[in-house]
Amino acid sequence: MPSTIVIDNVTRIEGHAKITIHLDEHGFVHDAAFHVTQLRGFEKLCEGRPFYEMPALMARTCGICPVSHLIAGAKACDELMAVRIPPTAQKLRRIMNLAQILQSHALNLFYLAGPDIALGFDADPGQRNLFGLAQAHPGLVRDGIRLRQVGQQIIEILGGKRIHPAWVVPGGVASPLTIEQRDAILALLPQALTLAQRTLDWYKGVMGEFGEEIRSFGNFPSLFMGLVDAEGGLEHYDGQLRLIDAAGKVVVEAIPPARYGEYIGEAVEPFSYLKSPYFKPKGYPEGMYRVGPLARLNIAATCRTTWAAQELAEFKVLGHPTVLSTFHNHYARFVEMLFAIERIDQLLREDDILDTHVRALAAPNAAEGVGIAEAPRGTLIHHYRIDAQGLITFANLIIATGHNSLAMNRAVLQVAKRFVKGSSLQEGMLNRVEGVIRAFDPCLSCSTHALGQMPLELRLLGPDGEVLDRLVR
Repeated sequence: MPSTIVIDNVTRIEGHAKITIHLDEHGFVHDAAFHVTQLRGFEKLCEGRPFYEMPALMARTCGICPVSHLIAGAKACDELMAVRIPPTAQKLRRIMNLAQILQSHALNLFYLAGPDIALGFDADPGQRNLFGLAQAHPGLVRDGIRLRQVGQQIIEILGGKRIHPAWVVPGGVASPLTIEQRDAILALLPQALTLAQRTLDWYKGVMGEFGEEIRSFGNFPSLFMGLVDAEGGLEHYDGQLRLIDAAGKVVVEAIPPARYGEYIGEAVEPFSYLKSPYFKPKGYPEGMYRVGPLARLNIAATCRTTWAAQELAEFKVLGHPTVLSTFHNHYARFVEMLFAIERIDQLLREDDILDTHVRALAAPNAAEGVGIAEAPRGTLIHHYRIDAQGLITFANLIIATGHNSLAMNRAVLQVAKRFVKGSSLQEGMLNRVEGVIRAFDPCLSCSTHALGQMPLELRLLGPDGEVLDRLVR
């Protein structure tokens, strides 16, 4: 008889979500869905606030990637003031954003997805966590913790604190970089570079053990979207918003931030609080696209650092001409960590990095502003409108995880069809269904906090609602 498997909550992700898997009368998967069960509501909370409060307020959207919202919000406010921020301020914003990329990628790779990769998807769930990983691979865990710590320390040196800094402001940054701050950050980078190279080498050594997962973890044709610089290189702060197709062909070369609504539609499904954006010219849901580390490396022709450029070339060999498997988001994160460290070093050695002119001051000069930046999980869009007094009348946020909503649902179905069979629940097969979500690394924790261990209950239900099988953590 038809039945449903419910995974509630999905574990080792940032926030709360569940997965439902629907089996037909023969025990085969015929449908699956990824449900985001948190309501954010930040757009309405912003209305009536002075526009200059938005960057610091937006940093509170999330405790995992506050810098990303801080920067996108500040860029939207730059547009409201119609100013060009000082070049040094732009470089300092870039450094903080790259530090956010570094610490967030390390969080996913070593804390969340790491236990699956280092211990195996079928490992004892009692050991398949950060503590079990530390017991089995203490050196790897120390390296990962230190990489995340370096990213957080750079954010703290620049912004005064690691979580919810308010240093990025409309028109630039709140204070210039001092010699002492520059030297303190530079002193962190050599070790971080060594650790990033060492952990990437480890990952490339074990990646071959996951051929089955690579073939089925969100491995399908789609569009890819992200920022590139003027030369088509890897970019996280500014540049052109580009879309390519699965064959590597450019679909849209440069989407102007103010016109994103002409290209990106936002659908809503009744089973999730997460919006489902799509590429308007292809319609919904055919206009599915992906953002994030995998998308950025697919879109980028090169990058402007030595070691990451070499690793990018190796990465691209995995696909002809694009890398399609979402499992390779993990590989892409390692490459981006390497890039972040190298690029921070380059920016800190620029001649004007200690310039004290780091903020342009102005009153509102435009009624509407859009800010776009690359968060760790992908493209982040902040769109504000203000009245004559500079108060917010409208705010729309398309978070990076939202862009991937359609792709996550497609990927959950693909993995469930590949691994879930019959009426007997096996923890390892269901962990793979959760694992494809970890590969996307969704950030669903925006302004929502949980204390203690989240419950996990897996239930197999019959057509009359009878519980046929049950696993509880």
